[in-house]
Amino acid sequence: MNRAEVARLRAATPGCASVIHFNHAGASLPSQATLDAVLAQLQREALGGPMEAADQTIQARARTAAATLLNAVPEAMAFASSGSAAWGMAFNALGPWQSGDRILIGRHEWGGNLACIARAVGAGAQLEVIPCDESGAVSVTALEQMIDPKVKLIALTWLPANGGLINPAEAIGALARQHGIPYFIDAGQALGQLPCDVEALNCDVLKGAGRKFLRGPRGTALLYIRPEFMQRLQPTQLDVLSAPWDGESFALRSDARRFETSEVSVALLAGLANALEECNGLGLANIRQRIDSLSQGLRERLTRIPGLTLHNLGPTDQQSGLIAFTLKGWDSAWLKQRLARRGINIGANSVAYTPLDMQARGLESIARIAVSYLNTEEEIELLLSSLRKLADNGGV
Repeated sequence: MNRAEVARLRAATPGCASVIHFNHAGASLPSQATLDAVLAQLQREALGGPMEAADQTIQARARTAAATLLNAVPEAMAFASSGSAAWGMAFNALGPWQSGDRILIGRHEWGGNLACIARAVGAGAQLEVIPCDESGAVSVTALEQMIDPKVKLIALTWLPANGGLINPAEAIGALARQHGIPYFIDAGQALGQLPCDVEALNCDVLKGAGRKFLRGPRGTALLYIRPEFMQRLQPTQLDVLSAPWDGESFALRSDARRFETSEVSVALLAGLANALEECNGLGLANIRQRIDSLSQGLRERLTRIPGLTLHNLGPTDQQSGLIAFTLKGWDSAWLKQRLARRGINIGANSVAYTPLDMQARGLESIARIAVSYLNTEEEIELLLSSLRKLADNGGV
């Protein structure tokens, strides 16, 4: 991805002209075309009636683009209002949980997923954390030693929210498939940042939010269900879309839309369809190369700032565009606010986001820089300059 292409993409993104945005892991900046798609659908609804303007081709476009992104079939794709909602629906459909059932997770599991798992634990299931290897990633070797017939689920947060770690999702998937164990992947930070092939990952369920590196609207998320695994999942909530009347009874759909409802924001799906098509057009290999180049250089330069400590895990040459750090004398949330006053957006995570990992490392909070292909070297220099000045002020 050369400078001319980056300049073109930035020119097509209104937010790039008004803010320096390094919070793409929270929510990225949408393109003008994505905004136009949302607004055009809202206009059609306002002028012709919301129900009458519910064009089915928009949903078909979004589903096809989502399937293309993941190397899946459209029938395996469902949409939800958030990644956490998508994961929770799939998890709750996997039960009922019984005493002695074992659930194996990485230490870096997303807090929202842990909240869902807590109900299974309340029903008698055992939650067990897979040990990490020397780099801090989930250990595939340790996982293999933990597997027995009582393991009913392996769950992995592929790219944790609190740093640059990229967990070995493919290797874990191969092990899960070998033993016939359901495998859920939280790809919230991966989609739109890394190539994602559900066939290579060997996952049964995968979810991700539209608002992050995919640059789609808030309130959208993707849920992939492996077609051969579909019948294992019995959704806890049904309506006339997910279980339509067949003349004699309400029959559960055979595709992933068994997790959808008849009420949906077509405007948001119009924006998501455009964002997904833009991402597919750019190519994930190109996106990954650009993000990797920018983030590796930024990490190295951050280490030169006095009082700044990086908190990333994983091999230094194989990390994502998420950079976790703390700055001596500064609360992470307050640091985020001070940078925002300078027109620079970053993130700040508390323990609740990744509680097991944060507690294991003795971290109360971290500041987070999330790099996108939209960012430039000039923006990185402004970010570094601001952090140097704040470091010199010592929290003042």
